Amino acid sequence: MMTIEDFGARVVSVWQGLRPSTRSLVERALSTPAPPQQGAVATTASRRENMYDARSEWELSRLLAALDERAAEVGGDALSAEQSRDLRRMTETCAAVLNREARSSEVFAQLLERALRARDYARVDEIADVMTARLAPSELCETARHLNPAVRAVAQEALLQLPTAILVALLGDPVDAETARNALESQADEYESEEARIVVTALQQVEDAEDDF
Repeated sequence: MMTIEDFGARVVSVWQGLRPSTRSLVERALSTPAPPQQGAVATTASRRENMYDARSEWELSRLLAALDERAAEVGGDALSAEQSRDLRRMTETCAAVLNREARSSEVFAQLLERALRARDYARVDEIADVMTARLAPSELCETARHLNPAVRAVAQEALLQLPTAILVALLGDPVDAETARNALESQADEYESEEARIVVTALQQVEDAEDDF
């Protein structure tokens, strides 16, 4: 029988710091068969919209980071084959719970980095789809400015899936304006969106007029 103590002091410390409600999420997921992959994440998320708990998401993110760190340890502190199997099961369960619950740029970036490290591109595509549907536009812009260029590329592609009107609304935000402008230009050039092209042309005309003064 797997115990948290098998996974080392850091994992134990993070686990003990979880609120009972967060711990219960993981325990229930460990005892429940995984649902079908296609569409399951987004559907479950939409049903739980009113149950979202930002603190729980942060706690689960810390737990996932601790589990990943433990899995990467080698040498004298390495786990046995059985412990590694149990750790892998708990790690993937924690990641699956975050997939269902996450609403923040930081956590989606964490999930993307894990999938990219594993070269699990099917998972990358799944996370990108959920990210587009669930993150607020400003959070998606934040992910598109991530330090990791691979995460940044995925998020920038996800931005292109947003309606042009949403990107236009972001142009008034001093933080997101440049990111939204880049996405509009890509919609116009790569997707040949006439709506985006009109907006980009208008923006350029305004800038040219300002330069004349």
